[in-house]
Amino acid sequence: MVDMSRVVLRSLDLSDAPTLTAYRNHPEVARYQSWTLPYSLKEAAALITDMQGRTPGQEGWTQLGLADAGTGELLGDLAVRGVGARQAEIGFTLAPQAQGRGLASEGLGLLLTHLFGTLALHRVYASIDPRNGRAASLLCRAGFRHEGTTLESYLHRGEWTDDATYGLLAREWRARHAQEKPTL
Repeated sequence: MVDMSRVVLRSLDLSDAPTLTAYRNHPEVARYQSWTLPYSLKEAAALITDMQGRTPGQEGWTQLGLADAGTGELLGDLAVRGVGARQAEIGFTLAPQAQGRGLASEGLGLLLTHLFGTLALHRVYASIDPRNGRAASLLCRAGFRHEGTTLESYLHRGEWTDDATYGLLAREWRARHAQEKPTL
């Protein structure tokens, strides 16, 4: 079997700080995210330092870099928060120049393979602003289902916003991947 992956998940490195800072300050990227703007290089370096040695499955948030498999260039990041009882919450951010090419889908697939395969989690979920149609589409393409929306439940930059939850169970993920044919 030939590996056709265009992306890898890896630990963030301090050399990623300028790229992380740039895309986190992009208005369209930051629109539905929780960080404060402007996002500084110092904040990026602190986040990267805090993530050193963390791995998905631990309690609390772990941020991973989504990188180009050939060049190592940082394209975005994925986050995982272990919530006990074999569950995890995920989040994702992609730099503008990496969007619209299926790279987030590939990265999310790698992450789910690790969470459901290696870590044998029972459930993975994501909470998003329902106005973020691209995030909802990504989750649905990966097999997540919309579990519900709570109205005006999240105070975001001074505005009460809705919160949509999407979930995926391990048995659903396994059934979906059992139908896929391996590529040669």
